[in-house]
Amino acid sequence: MAKIRIKQVRSKINRPERQKRTLEALGLKKINQVVEHEATEQIKGMVNKVGHLVEVEEVK
Repeated sequence: MAKIRIKQVRSKINRPERQKRTLEALGLKKINQVVEHEATEQIKGMVNKVGHLVEVEEVK
């Protein structure tokens, strides 16, 4: 399965609690932090919900 690299680029301050929890569930706690996950449907859905706070790239 493909992997994706997710980088937090915007702050979670003044965001709804749901978005804060989604970032933490993805493993993101600080700006410019990068994590890698398998590109499952669940992860893609989480990234879609906080897409305005993160950058996503596919890892080969």
